[in-house]
Amino acid sequence: MAKLSIEMLGSEVLRAKAEEVPGPDPALDALIRDMFETMYDAGGIGLAAPQVGISKRLIVVDVNEPEHRPFALLNPRVVETGDETEKMEEGCLSIPGVSGVVERPSRVVVEGTDPDGKPVRIEAAEMLGRCLLHEIDHLDGVLFIDRLSPLKRNMVLRRYRKQR
Repeated sequence: MAKLSIEMLGSEVLRAKAEEVPGPDPALDALIRDMFETMYDAGGIGLAAPQVGISKRLIVVDVNEPEHRPFALLNPRVVETGDETEKMEEGCLSIPGVSGVVERPSRVVVEGTDPDGKPVRIEAAEMLGRCLLHEIDHLDGVLFIDRLSPLKRNMVLRRYRKQR
């Protein structure tokens, strides 16, 4: 396994729509292992392939809850969201050291495939649901700061630039 370099705010790959993953592949298995290692090393709970410079629709997730095992998901897509929303603080490994309160649906249904190509359907709420929405946003070139009001986004960006 190898720790990968995390792309930071300003990297073009973070703003591009990622390409579909065609299916199971031994090289993909190695990437998934490396993404988990990178995520754990950085103290994250989710990581999308664009965050390590690879424009593919692949995420890894571990929300550190006993009822949810770590998993990788290929080509995830949101198929349903609840009507209710929740506001919570979010951060991002690609914009370290800053966070903002983001409003997201409180319930989500995501479909994709596992690394073996088997269909997966996840009904999630709370931290797992928020993490899935955050990581799928990355696959579409969207960062959590894009979900903030212009004023709050500017404040977060100023704090980020100041600490860099």
